[in-house]
Amino acid sequence: MYADQTAVLGPLATYAEPHAYDLCEPHSERLSAPRGWEVMRLAPDPASLEPTSDDLLALADAVREAARPLPPPAPLEVADSRPDTGREGVRRGHLRILTTD
Repeated sequence: MYADQTAVLGPLATYAEPHAYDLCEPHSERLSAPRGWEVMRLAPDPASLEPTSDDLLALADAVREAARPLPPPAPLEVADSRPDTGREGVRRGHLRILTTD
């Protein structure tokens, strides 16, 4: 709170706040504020430190996503070309291989 000349140190933010920064524990312990400012250190709720069902569901979803098989690669398309002219030989998506034979 800039107008109050107060720096508040508490648990990690649950949403994006333009004037808030997440710090690791070692950096939060060494935090200093400008001269004349007050530093308020809010103790985290011990219950919030344990994993929640939302955390476990997010982890399970991430594992499922990582285990999902990749789709098969798109087949190579052979373009109409004459090998002796140096024109397009093989095409895959937006990339193409030029032949010089």
